[in-house]
Amino acid sequence: MGARPTIDDVARLAGVHKATVSRALNQRTERLVGRDTVLRVREAAESLGYVPNVMARGLRTDSSMTIGVVIPDLTNPLFPPIVRGIESHLQSRGYTALLANTDENESGERVAIASLLDRRVDGLIIGSGHRGDPTLSEIHRAGVRAVMLNRDAGGVPYPLVSGEDAQGIAASVRHLVELGHRDLLHIAGPASLSTSEARSVAFQSACAEAGVRGRLMEVNALTAEAGERAADAVIAGLPDRPTAIVAGNDLIALGVLRSLRRHGLECPTDLSVVGFNDMVFAEDFHPPLTTVRVPARSMGEEAARLLLRMLDTGEPTQERVMLPVSLVVRGSTGAPPRLR
Repeated sequence: MGARPTIDDVARLAGVHKATVSRALNQRTERLVGRDTVLRVREAAESLGYVPNVMARGLRTDSSMTIGVVIPDLTNPLFPPIVRGIESHLQSRGYTALLANTDENESGERVAIASLLDRRVDGLIIGSGHRGDPTLSEIHRAGVRAVMLNRDAGGVPYPLVSGEDAQGIAASVRHLVELGHRDLLHIAGPASLSTSEARSVAFQSACAEAGVRGRLMEVNALTAEAGERAADAVIAGLPDRPTAIVAGNDLIALGVLRSLRRHGLECPTDLSVVGFNDMVFAEDFHPPLTTVRVPARSMGEEAARLLLRMLDTGEPTQERVMLPVSLVVRGSTGAPPRLR
């Protein structure tokens, strides 16, 4: 086996200085080199089988070429496609993602962020934000570059990438009203989360606009268990139960469906249910779940793109990128009992 090709070999073949090779093969600096030269250098590198030493590059530029990604709950099916989107864009730029899970725990988030910063990540993508989060305030004051994902930072001026939550909830309410529902309940996630607040406000607004009854019930977690307990309480409140439930996410909706089955009730014959996120397997629920589809992978890609742009320019931003969502109608919604 021959010797491994070096940057000097690429420079000789391309007819340029080795510093030009380094710039041309680094997406952060390729704009400093003419397009024709970049192509020539890349062709030379490819023909020789030359692979840049990313760790050495990081040492020279005081960059680790790693990004910390903080996720609140890896068991939530929303997040794997988000992480795939993040990794896809980071890898295209030569970066690696370091993943940390907080289990929806404030102290866990603090430990995770501190651990990632100890590993000299170049920036953070944070999906675990909540209202009054002191850790986010601290790292912002320290100058840490970060992008909030899905949930905002509760007043800390970091940029945000999320879905159009209000748009999705409004579409859910309109769909139910068109089916004939006049008594709706929103089982909302914890009020400390910006997503929960946005969806609750949108639900009340949409119900008021449609002239229908809209009640709220808050649960302490975005889990199937929390949804099941909430539905148990709703069913125990007979005969004053709603004809439709708009769940704060698909896991809560799954818990509602479990409760209905346990109580011998049918969905949507006795109660219609709408979820949020369109997680993997939502169409395999029994019945298939009507839900709001969130572009999870695109959210991850956009968060990575926004963070790398901040790192490239050295300029902070408070940009808010809100991606469109859509209602996917399946079998868990139908006309209310009195109209059947």
